[in-house]
Amino acid sequence: MINIRFHNTLTGKKEPFRPLENGKVKMYVCGITPYDASHLGHARCYVFFDTVRRVFRACGYEVYYVQNFTDVDDKIIAQAQKAGKTAQVIAERFISDYLDRMADLNVLKADLYPRVTESMPDIVRYIEKLVESGYAYPKGGDVFYRVRNFKNYGKLSKRSLEEMISGARVQVNEVKDDPLDFALWKAAKEGEPSWDSPWGPGRPGWHIECSVMSTKFLGETFDIHGGGQDLIFPHHENEIAQSEAASGKLFANYWLHNGFVTVNREKMSKSLGNFFTLGEIFAKFPPEVVRFFLLSRHYKTPLDFSDDVLEQAKSGFAGLREIIETCFFLYGDDDGGSGIDEQRKKEFLEVLADDFNTEKAIAVLFELRSLMAQAIKKKDAATLKSGWRTLRHLSEDILGISLKPKMDLGVVQKMKAMLSDREAARKAKDWTRADALRKDIEEKGFQVEDTPLGTIIKTLG
Repeated sequence: MINIRFHNTLTGKKEPFRPLENGKVKMYVCGITPYDASHLGHARCYVFFDTVRRVFRACGYEVYYVQNFTDVDDKIIAQAQKAGKTAQVIAERFISDYLDRMADLNVLKADLYPRVTESMPDIVRYIEKLVESGYAYPKGGDVFYRVRNFKNYGKLSKRSLEEMISGARVQVNEVKDDPLDFALWKAAKEGEPSWDSPWGPGRPGWHIECSVMSTKFLGETFDIHGGGQDLIFPHHENEIAQSEAASGKLFANYWLHNGFVTVNREKMSKSLGNFFTLGEIFAKFPPEVVRFFLLSRHYKTPLDFSDDVLEQAKSGFAGLREIIETCFFLYGDDDGGSGIDEQRKKEFLEVLADDFNTEKAIAVLFELRSLMAQAIKKKDAATLKSGWRTLRHLSEDILGISLKPKMDLGVVQKMKAMLSDREAARKAKDWTRADALRKDIEEKGFQVEDTPLGTIIKTLG
C-alpha cells in the first residue's frame, strides 16, 4: 500500500495519512445548496474530491464517501418565492441538475447523499444536547451556539477571537447574547417551510446540519472532512465547535480544502458578473476537456478561468486522445494481451500520493505519450500496446479523464476500407480517385496520416 501525505488545514502542515481503521477511509465533503444551476466552482471541488477518492482506492484503501445536500436554506426559499414554487421543487430541480453535470464530468456518485429535510429529528436532538451542556441557548424561538464557551474556536481558520469580534455584525432583529454567536435553529417565518421543535416551529441554521449528518454516518471522529477554501470560516470552524462540544472528541483528523476558481484573477461570483454555469461551459467545451482543465493545476492554487485557457486544455487533451485513437485505429480492441506497466503505475501513484498533485500526474501522462510516439517511429508495437493500456488506466481509472476515442469499431472498419481503396487507386496511379477518397475521408471529419506502422486516420478537433 502506497503511503499518502497531504496538507492538513487543521495543522497547516503536510502530514502522512494514518486512517482510524487500517485500510479504510471515511470522508465527508460539504455538498451543494441546490438553489441554482451547477457552476465551475462546484466542478472544481467535486472533481477534486472524486479524484482524492480514486487515488485512495488505487493505493489500496476502501473509501466510504458521504456528501450532503442542503435542501432547505434562505437562498432556496427566496428562489422558490420568486418562481412561485415550493422550496422542495426548487431543490429537486437543482439536485437533478447537479447530478447530471457531475455525471458528465465523470464524477462517481458518493456512497451516500443525506439531506437536511430528512435529518430533522437528528438535528433537533443534537441541538438539545448542546443546550443541555451549556454550549447553546434558546432565545425567542431561535437557538444560538455560545462561541466563547468553546475554548479552541478559531483553530482551523487560525483566527483569534479579537479578529472575529472586530468583523462581527449583528443583523437587524437578532437577539443573540454575543455578536460571535451563531444560529443553530431559526424560528419560523410566515410562508417559509418549518418543522416542530422544543423551541417552536423553525428550521436549522446552516452549520448544524453537517455536524449531524457527518457524525451520524461516519462516527463522532472520522478521517477526512473536505470542501472549498471558502468554507474554512465560518462553516467548518462552526462545525468543529458544535461537534467537539457535543462529543468531547476530535471531529475530523484531516481537513482538505481546494482553492478558488478565479476569472481574470478575481474570485468567481454572481455579484461580480463573472459567473459561469457548467451548462454554459459544456456548450463550448466537452466535459472531459473541462475535467482535464480542472486537474491541470494543483488543487490548492487558484484556478484562473477563461476561454483561452480552456482552449489550451483542449489542445493538451487532444494530444493524449490522439495517441489513443492511433492505437485504436491500428489494433481495434486488441492490445495483444498487454498488461499495465505496474512500475509506471507505481511511480504515477507516488506523484499523486504527495498532496494529490494532479498537475504533475498529468505531466507523467504526457511523458508516457512521448514514449508511445517513439514506439510508433521505431515500429515497436509491443511497447505501444503496453503504453496504450497503461495510459488509459492512469488517465481514466485514476484521474477520471476519459480518453475514449471518438470513433467506434464500425467507423474504423469503414475508414480502413476507404484507405484500402485509396491505396489501390494510388498503386493504379488513379490520382483523381485517390484524391477524391482522401477528400471524402476529410469531409467525414478525419485526416489521413502515414506512420511507420501504417496509414491511419485521426479525428479532427
